[in-house]
Amino acid sequence: MAGPEKAVGNLADLTNLTIVGVRHHSPACAGLVREAIERLRPAHVLIEGPSDMNDRIGEFLLGHELPVAVFTSVRDGSFARGSWSPFCEYSPEWVALAEGTRAGAEVRFIDLPAWHPAFSTLTNRYADAELRFTQTVDELCRRFGMDNIDTLWDHIAEIEAGHTPPAELAERLNTYFDLVRTASDADRGPGPGSGSGPGPAEPTSDEIRERYMARWISAALRQSPDRPVLVVCGGFHRPALLRLAGEPGEAAWPEPEPVPVESAVSYLVPYSFKRLDAFDGYQSGMPSPGYYQRLWELGPSAAAAALTEEVVRRLRERSQRVSTADLIAARANGEGLAAVRGHRQPARADLLDGLVSALVSEALDQPLPWTGRRVLAPGTHPAVVEMVAALSGDRVGRLHPDTPLPPLVHDAEAELERHGLAGRDAVTLDLTVPAEREASRLLHRLRVLRVPGHDRLSGPDPAAEDSTFTEEWRISADPDRLAALIEAGGYGPTVELAARARLGERVQAGGSLETAAQALFDAVLCGIEDLSEEVLGSLAQSVGAGYEVEPLGEVLAAVLGLWRHDQLLAAQQSETLGTVIGASVDRLLWLVESVPGPAGSPAQPRRIAAVRAVRDAVRHAAAALGLDTARALEVMARIADNAQAPPDLRGAAFGFAWSLGTPPPDAERTIRAAGTPASLGDWLGGLFALAREQCLEEASVLAVLDDLVTAMTDRDLLVALPALRQAFGYFPPRERETIAGQVLVLHGVQDSAWSMIRTGIDDPVALARGRELDSHVQAVLEREGLVR
Repeated sequence: MAGPEKAVGNLADLTNLTIVGVRHHSPACAGLVREAIERLRPAHVLIEGPSDMNDRIGEFLLGHELPVAVFTSVRDGSFARGSWSPFCEYSPEWVALAEGTRAGAEVRFIDLPAWHPAFSTLTNRYADAELRFTQTVDELCRRFGMDNIDTLWDHIAEIEAGHTPPAELAERLNTYFDLVRTASDADRGPGPGSGSGPGPAEPTSDEIRERYMARWISAALRQSPDRPVLVVCGGFHRPALLRLAGEPGEAAWPEPEPVPVESAVSYLVPYSFKRLDAFDGYQSGMPSPGYYQRLWELGPSAAAAALTEEVVRRLRERSQRVSTADLIAARANGEGLAAVRGHRQPARADLLDGLVSALVSEALDQPLPWTGRRVLAPGTHPAVVEMVAALSGDRVGRLHPDTPLPPLVHDAEAELERHGLAGRDAVTLDLTVPAEREASRLLHRLRVLRVPGHDRLSGPDPAAEDSTFTEEWRISADPDRLAALIEAGGYGPTVELAARARLGERVQAGGSLETAAQALFDAVLCGIEDLSEEVLGSLAQSVGAGYEVEPLGEVLAAVLGLWRHDQLLAAQQSETLGTVIGASVDRLLWLVESVPGPAGSPAQPRRIAAVRAVRDAVRHAAAALGLDTARALEVMARIADNAQAPPDLRGAAFGFAWSLGTPPPDAERTIRAAGTPASLGDWLGGLFALAREQCLEEASVLAVLDDLVTAMTDRDLLVALPALRQAFGYFPPRERETIAGQVLVLHGVQDSAWSMIRTGIDDPVALARGRELDSHVQAVLEREGLVR
């Protein structure tokens, strides 16, 4: 807390200013705030929080079940961002809001709105600033013998809060925050926020925020010069606010910041302990919110006892053997560790370590998560998982029914009702029925918006051209559903508009081709075909920048299938899909000609499939989409004649024009010159993948292949056989039977073709190996004169 400071000249009088520096989500700091309000009865309570919510402070006081959060969605063209400012019962900011209002103070949030550029890299407003300055925190941990910042904080604040006078505790915490800030300013060097020299031209985001908050403090001091003013802010900001608050200022509240973006909206949303917990990756506050809720309500000793029993109960419910003796041992161990560590009562880490020592007898493969701010890793001991879960808690917030909600929430409820989906727990939809197809699109839009409780169990996959015409969905009342709908409301006022914006964002996110393609497929499932020109251009650019043949070929094959056949999902001849097809063909024609050898590299079915996808696009979409057929044929002719290209690509390129109706004039000669036994099968794999039917119709092809195989030595056949088997795998069983019959005719054998392909030999390669061994033995015998 700040001490008295008299006015100097036209500077503000800081005599009545008290700044309580806090750690966000700290029961100890919440207690300091409550005590300060009761003692000071301030005229103003100023809180680090989103100032754009000042006109809506009444929404906070409706009577929600905490935790809740302010969610802000920011959209500007293709840029979108969401951020949260969460509150629970023991958050100092929430206590300041509730207790300040109860005391009759004018309560205001004084921080920049979450859409301000100063928050561009911050997902959660109440992030621990000291986590950015680990060197100082690490040094403090070493001095106090603590594992990490969380155990250090419990040691200096939470466990001592009930036994230390408020003024003494506040002074201790101020010293801690001053050390962290001093380290920050030292790293930063002289600058606008340090007051020591001109420094860099651009202030940091912290300095921008602090100067803005100081304007609010200065105005409050001038409006009520004879009444106390209480400021509740992150302890990291306290030293700077003390320095800035006395500077010349105005008595009027700062004007609202102009919105520099296309759209910025904020709403209260229900939150949960799971989302708040640092063990689940939350960026601010402390881990184990369930523990700190008990600490706030019951104090350290009772909280430790209650949570020890909760861990034991959870383990027993999961059929883990935990005796009464184990429970007693866990309590005794926790109390013993607390005494050794200098704690009057067990702290959170004392409780957890005591439980581990009593309930886990074997060695642990993973480090204990509370020894650092770690998420639970796979393989964590089940007892440790239950300990973390018990201390995390399962509380889920609930908004008061009168809380304003974005239009999307009401639209989603109305649409679910209109389609007969409200109150259902499962539904099967026939996609050939227009009304049920519209219901499917609604559910897919909610899924795309990441609204939980809408899970598709089965249905057609547009990428695979699945022939299934029905979908099965599971619908559930997920506790996070309302929060997700409110958060999705930043994308648009209706489910359809919001889903379109969300899909556009995914396409333009700059991820992999697979990511962009999946977003496109989702657009088809959602019935959203009029994606913006900007999104289409971004998608074409993403495809055009691809550098891997295989994934790009898969995208083209899937999108082409939708464009050609998908009457069921109304995607046939879609402009959106056509844009992707054109860009994919252009890029693949460049990429496949650039694929390096060596000439002996094995066949790659995925890159062969990419050439086939280009062929299919030219065959079915060249006229409609203006694809350059002549260029495609020229590229493939060059590849087919390039001896340095991989054999499978040369074979595929040779079959490209043939499969489009232009028979090669010298097919027999080309096949005979296709390569050595080591590469023949790979070359044929590419040829058969594209021109399988043409090869069956041309009788000379099989005769040439029979001559080549017959001329091979047993050693050559052993080398060639794996690739040959892969190549002939492109023929379905009925066509392989036809080939077998033709081979029998060539050799003048009267036998069943089916028996030829059903020999009962499990491993033909092993048979070829045996023949090669026989030939080698025969050659050795002849060389040594042992054969008559």
